[in-house]
Amino acid sequence: MTSSALVKTEYEAIIGLETHCQLSTNTKIFSNSSTAFGADPNTNIDPVCMGLPGVLPVLNEKVLEYAVKAGLALNCQIAKYSKFDRKQYFYPDLPKNYQISQYDLPIAEHGWLEIELVGADGNPLRKKIGITRLHMEEDAGKLVHAGSDRMSGSTYSLVDYNRAGIPLIEIVSEPDLRSGQEAAEYAQELRRIVRYIGVSDGNMQEGSLRCDVNISVRPIGQKEFGTKVEIKNMNSFNGIERAIEYEIERQIAAVEAGDRIIQETRLWEETSQRTISMRIKEGSSDYRYFPEPDLAPIEVTNEQLASWRSTLPELPASNSGNFSFALLLPMVPFSMRVISFAKLVGVRAISVMLSFCLLRYAAISPIIQFAACLGFAPSAIASSK
Repeated sequence: MTSSALVKTEYEAIIGLETHCQLSTNTKIFSNSSTAFGADPNTNIDPVCMGLPGVLPVLNEKVLEYAVKAGLALNCQIAKYSKFDRKQYFYPDLPKNYQISQYDLPIAEHGWLEIELVGADGNPLRKKIGITRLHMEEDAGKLVHAGSDRMSGSTYSLVDYNRAGIPLIEIVSEPDLRSGQEAAEYAQELRRIVRYIGVSDGNMQEGSLRCDVNISVRPIGQKEFGTKVEIKNMNSFNGIERAIEYEIERQIAAVEAGDRIIQETRLWEETSQRTISMRIKEGSSDYRYFPEPDLAPIEVTNEQLASWRSTLPELPASNSGNFSFALLLPMVPFSMRVISFAKLVGVRAISVMLSFCLLRYAAISPIIQFAACLGFAPSAIASSK
């Protein structure tokens, strides 16, 4: 009598990122208060961002320009007509009890970016990640939890409204990511792009770039998605990768044990290297969206679009390929070239300098010296004819 061996079910993760990116404007999205980081608590505030009675918001035109530029850089379709909406929720850091955001008519949709990975065989691998939408919104304030070294044990909270009304774009990816490494690479590439085109400093330590991670797991070959769990406010690339890998293992263990995955929001606890439950995840109906009555719809003219497009530089991904070819870098280990050279070219001032050297000099000794400082072997860099 023979018994067939049990076949272990293989799972795959389905991952999407919602990235909040602060725009580098001098003033807030709907008022003239400063956006400067590091001011004393509750000093960069005004009646508009505090939601006092009788005030009216006025859109900062620079916010619209930067949002459109980011959409173009991410290969999005720019909406000629869009609008703002009220997103209702009640939280101490939201003085109006609603957030002005965009719901069904965002400023940009249907884009993509490419990430560069090292395959299992050591060869380069490029993967296109879809971008569902990009929309404008205002930030909320900041709660400071005190009385403990972590939020779950805090005994009281303080609120700082300096961030209330800070201009954000939220960039929502398609669920095209499959690992923590891919998600971290996506977030890094996104930061390189917004920094390069000058719409954001992407400083994660100051909260200028924050990611919410959506994860579910399913057996390989299954078409239906599993139940989605959100990990809120990730502010480091290493944290994104570690939180995702932990959550994948947690969900697979729960499924195999017959437990039900709950659609919820979780937090990454750095000290214990685990995710912890925060609240049951709201749906769009819970926010009771409706069109913002105090702001007119937005119409982007062809002239505005052409003007903003004309000021965009060539993007880092394109330049990286150009420079890699011109410097004959394939002899450099690919993993080092991806990590070091992409960061090099992602700094716009350095990219401009490299372009100048390539155009100006037949021999590229300045580039050889500069690249050597970054760890590229001089023998791997040939002269350009």
